[in-house]
Amino acid sequence: MAPVTSLSDSVHQQLASALSATRPDAAGADPLLRRSDRADYQANGILALAKKAKANPRELAAEVVAHVTTGELIADVEVSGPGFLNITVADRAITGNLAARYADDTGRLGVPLAAEPGTTVIDYAQPNVAKEMHVGHLRSAVIGDAVRQLLEFTGETVVRRHHIGDWGTQFGMLIQYLDEHPHELDHSGGEVSGEEAMSNLDRLYKAARKLFDSDEEFKTRARRRVVDLQAGDPHTLAMWQKFVDESKIYFFSVFEKLDMEIRDPDIVGESGYNDMLAETCRLLEERGVAVRSEGALCVFFDDVKGPDGKPVPLIVQKSDGGYGYAATDLSAIRNRVFDLKADTLLYVVDARQSLHFKMVFETARRAGWLNDDVQAVQLAFGTVLGKDGKPFKTRAGETVRLVDLLDEAVDRASAVVREKARDLSEEEITERGTQVGIGAVKYADLSTSANRDYKFDLDQMVSLNGDTSVYLQYAYARIRSILRKAGDVRPAARPELPLHEAERALGLHLDAFAEQVTEAAREYAPHKLTAYLYQLASLYTTFYDKCPVLKAATPEQMANRLFLCDITARTLHQGMALLGIRTPERL
Repeated sequence: MAPVTSLSDSVHQQLASALSATRPDAAGADPLLRRSDRADYQANGILALAKKAKANPRELAAEVVAHVTTGELIADVEVSGPGFLNITVADRAITGNLAARYADDTGRLGVPLAAEPGTTVIDYAQPNVAKEMHVGHLRSAVIGDAVRQLLEFTGETVVRRHHIGDWGTQFGMLIQYLDEHPHELDHSGGEVSGEEAMSNLDRLYKAARKLFDSDEEFKTRARRRVVDLQAGDPHTLAMWQKFVDESKIYFFSVFEKLDMEIRDPDIVGESGYNDMLAETCRLLEERGVAVRSEGALCVFFDDVKGPDGKPVPLIVQKSDGGYGYAATDLSAIRNRVFDLKADTLLYVVDARQSLHFKMVFETARRAGWLNDDVQAVQLAFGTVLGKDGKPFKTRAGETVRLVDLLDEAVDRASAVVREKARDLSEEEITERGTQVGIGAVKYADLSTSANRDYKFDLDQMVSLNGDTSVYLQYAYARIRSILRKAGDVRPAARPELPLHEAERALGLHLDAFAEQVTEAAREYAPHKLTAYLYQLASLYTTFYDKCPVLKAATPEQMANRLFLCDITARTLHQGMALLGIRTPERL
């Protein structure tokens, strides 16, 4: 099925034609159309056009109105204020457009594919081997997965990458510690997996770190073990692989709790680029991008200086020959551009790493790996805060474990579902509680612009009131209940009667779904989709209050309103799915 042209696009085209007909020199001028409280749409572009032409804006507006054809699409247009145009769309245009979206047998609700899709490598959900995932890992995973789904839905070829921390000094430290304290490995539970195995690995890591920081001789031995690891020593490599394998089992269990699909081939950690590091350094040095400074291979920038005013370089290779994060990240760029053929590299990474990525991207540009055809973008996200507005910690001042956070969210949500449940079994309450709890955590994260910090408040997240996923899930479940109760009465294929004010408002908002999905994907902005869906649920609530559905005045009116219910449900379901949030049929 061909994509459905939105009402706003159709109105925009007609106004642009009227502008051109009024003044040939206005060809291509933007009418600046937007939704309005005073009418369906308001066009503000005539003010700028009048200023440019040194004309009276109201008179120019009146001339444009004379060239607008009213009828099937535009029911009425009038001049307002200093030269705005207030446009009212015909009821038939609204119902016709929604009917076309409703009839879309692809399930896309008329959302078009991108005209020129490309290939995006998205780097998100990057936990560390041998360390428990904490609240700080939440945003990269949730935001990254939503952006990934939005891009795929709009036709982009998306390659997922999970750049896990699986290499470096910490593994020499951990392996050396276990070699010297084998009895502690016995106490760790042997072959256990999942959360218990990771909890033990995390405990051992903290013990190794404490010794590493306090014992210089142990630190020297641990660093020697890193060299063994990099050289491929069989015993060292076998222990490292065991840590990686156990950690992956744990990662999969946490991502499963988050209702996210993480595939093993997409996990390419720091170790995956080892064979490229030396060549990356050689290329940078040969091209004059990096220079030797005090034994280290460095890249300098005019605008990056320390508090003392001296340049702060990006260190690609340390003076002892070891490689830092920069070498790995630059090698990953080479792999993603030349092997994976990406034209966009998207990094969903904490805003506190912005300077690092700014320097890495600039280095890659100087080397010729990034250019006008291949761009790298950091989708930087803010910090998760507690109710007190400070970084989220436990009462003991420790970082909050992600599994504990998710379990508590599910417990809270299950209590809310149980309180409202009428005909749900205990098994169904458990299932719905999980869907509502995980949805609440994701939605709270996604409804905040990624670059802003946000407060983690479970009481608010699982509230039935306000801008929460639970409110949207209950709106969806309510609609599904109405459709079930309607029995054999089918929704109209296209509503024919004049529309109530609440029906018009709901219909016009439903028509904007495609634009919002396209914009959210283009701008990597899931929060724009959450805002749209919350407003959709709010407009549906108003419609439900003012327009009886099952007790409509006539069978035709009931069929019309069932149509609006059904397309609203489909839009909520599709929109929430793009955010990675379930919409239960019953709540």
